[in-house]
Amino acid sequence: MTVSVGARGARSGMRLFAGALDGLLVADDLPDGFVAADSEGLVRVFNRAAVTLTGIPADSALGRPFDEVLPLRTVDGRDWWGLTDPYGGLSIRTGHREAQLFLPEDPGKDDPEAGTELLVTARYQRRDGRSTPVTGLVVALRGTQARRRRERRQSDLIATVAHELRSPLTSVKGFTATLLARWDRFTDDQKRMMLQTVDADADRVVRLIAELLDVARLDSGRMELHRIPVDLRGLITDQVRACVAQGVPEETFRIRIPRGLPPVAADPDKLRQVLANLLENAVRHGGGTVTIEARAEDDRFRPDSLHTEGVSSVAVAVSDQGPGIPDDQLTRVFTRFWRGGRRGGTGLGLSIVKGLVEAHGGLVSVGNGADGGARFRFTLPVA
Repeated sequence: MTVSVGARGARSGMRLFAGALDGLLVADDLPDGFVAADSEGLVRVFNRAAVTLTGIPADSALGRPFDEVLPLRTVDGRDWWGLTDPYGGLSIRTGHREAQLFLPEDPGKDDPEAGTELLVTARYQRRDGRSTPVTGLVVALRGTQARRRRERRQSDLIATVAHELRSPLTSVKGFTATLLARWDRFTDDQKRMMLQTVDADADRVVRLIAELLDVARLDSGRMELHRIPVDLRGLITDQVRACVAQGVPEETFRIRIPRGLPPVAADPDKLRQVLANLLENAVRHGGGTVTIEARAEDDRFRPDSLHTEGVSSVAVAVSDQGPGIPDDQLTRVFTRFWRGGRRGGTGLGLSIVKGLVEAHGGLVSVGNGADGGARFRFTLPVA
């Protein structure tokens, strides 16, 4: 047993832990700090993550009053346990929500922020529900690094969205204001050119909003897929035609798909989105010919297979003849806001590709071809 449990009151600690987890043996495997105190407020459980987060050895924490072991302070320096009073406060309380608190290096100092910043949640255990004395206290501790990373990503997202929206909206505003003020001074060709620009910029805004919605759905796990058997040859051909219709020369693309390729189980709209992002990326950052290949493969002997034995998948690869991706950037390609260059784009497309492929149960990877150029590859299960 790896859990640090004081000898005195061990049964009480076990009861506390069993109420939240299925057995003591997993306490040290928890990513968060876990501290449990008995009916007298003495610490009985202090797991490995709690030791790491606080720097307090388990042996020095066990058997001591919880508020001495964790003298938590608010941002303005107030004693958190004095404010919440778990054992002597209102009998209807069952705990408190996650709060940003500080564990001071020296409780005697007035500056709590000189200590360790923690996210703290507490739950009170009462024998017969509310309005009875507290028989145990369970405290969960988390570091703030994950929250800071999340906040940083959100700030980056807001900054990127603001930047990407400003340019097309400024264009839309400028052209519409000019047309309204000087309609009679422009020729029909000039009017058409300005309205076409407004239309293109409106499409850009719509696409950005769609990408943001996809990011939100993927993050929350609410991305809905409507899988049906999809003919990859037909779908890829249609997507290439769409690129040509948008002005990309037809000779840019080369399709290599064998006949008899089995259909894949996929949401056709989401698969079109994956292909559109990969083709646009290849055209924008690559150069020369963009090659789209597809072939069936058997996953039974692959150690990283996501499929059950005997079930095949189809692999699709999109490669270009551009300068490729620097080796030190390959691990960042599917992260948000990564851009292969400074030429437009929100930096969300490839991260959405990864999320959509994995939502289908597939794998996605990137590398550089033997003759240069980037090569993106993803797999999908056969229908």
